[in-house]
Amino acid sequence: MTEHIHNTNENFDDIRPYDDHQFREKIEKLVHEPGFEHAVRYVMPDVDYPEFVQRLLSVKSQADFQSKIMAPFLEMLVSKTTDGLSVDGLENYDPSKSYTFITNHRDIVLDASFLNLCFIRKGLPITQVAIGNNLLIFDWITDLVKLNRSFIVKRDTGVREALDAARHLSGYIHHTIRDLHESVWIAQREGRAKDSNDLTQDSVVKMLTLGGDGTPCENLMGINVVPVAISYEYDPNDYLKVREFLLRRRDPEFRKSQRDDLFSMETGLLNYKGRVHFRVGKCINDDLAKANPEARAAVARTACDIIDRAIHCGYHIFPCNYIAFDEIEGTHTYSDFYTAADVETFDSYIASQLAKVDVTDITDDEKEYMRRTMLAMYANPLRNQIAARDCQSV
Repeated sequence: MTEHIHNTNENFDDIRPYDDHQFREKIEKLVHEPGFEHAVRYVMPDVDYPEFVQRLLSVKSQADFQSKIMAPFLEMLVSKTTDGLSVDGLENYDPSKSYTFITNHRDIVLDASFLNLCFIRKGLPITQVAIGNNLLIFDWITDLVKLNRSFIVKRDTGVREALDAARHLSGYIHHTIRDLHESVWIAQREGRAKDSNDLTQDSVVKMLTLGGDGTPCENLMGINVVPVAISYEYDPNDYLKVREFLLRRRDPEFRKSQRDDLFSMETGLLNYKGRVHFRVGKCINDDLAKANPEARAAVARTACDIIDRAIHCGYHIFPCNYIAFDEIEGTHTYSDFYTAADVETFDSYIASQLAKVDVTDITDDEKEYMRRTMLAMYANPLRNQIAARDCQSV
């Protein structure tokens, strides 16, 4: 397999993960980066860094890196920052096939990492991971993600180059599934859904149709798209998202900095998430074939609808989602799904998260706006699930 990658991937060198031939050289370079050492010590305060370096230098391949480094690290994060990681729907994953797993986007780092950990636990093949180059702030971060089976999505292109970049990316995804027989993960949209209203961007699906030699529909079916629903009980970044909403409400031109993105990554990694659940859906090929759209725009729209419905129906709804819905609507519709203690816990959590928003001179009107915005983040998965199930029953 490694020889195959090395010989056939030359034209994808700018975006593909490092292959096994490059591992030793890149690892040796990485462990001498001060930024990498700082990050490791920050994420693992008790680490014996010289011993950790020796473990890294013993890694010979991607498979080794996953089993010796990433899986133990992720299990540590699960034990320290969650109340459990679970998955269902694995009967939809045939390990003899390769898939394009498309998920809603909650956490910059952990969406794909936790999905792969679910697969590792069950002895299933893991995926390559799409990551935007806007997050690759330092060269050592690029090296780290490419060592960790990530391929690069170029997002800083001009308008003219954007189509070429999309074709190139799609070609790589098709090549990975068709020729390398490996699965890939990609988020349903560029950037996380700040309000948890998860909708697939048709530009993502259109990009996926550009690879292959058939019609747009045949090309999409050729990469076996599987929707996966991710449910985090609590989002460690919720208060940062509220802060961004507030600053944009004050100034529509507000834009996050690279430092903001780095802090979001750190917060998402290290802070409490409650329970985390993944639901692996069915490959969309049968539904797509039934709809049989022809034009690229129609294919994309149909596929987006199928993916969205699968993700919305696949959410695991927690008590906090029911509480948030009832509080924002001023009803008791779902009171059977939570207790008075659940309400007290959730309201206390919301208050403590909102208190972290470091913006000056917040008015009473803005405080109410912030609270409703955060409640909407927790209510929207339930709202979307109700709508998706109503749609299915029509």
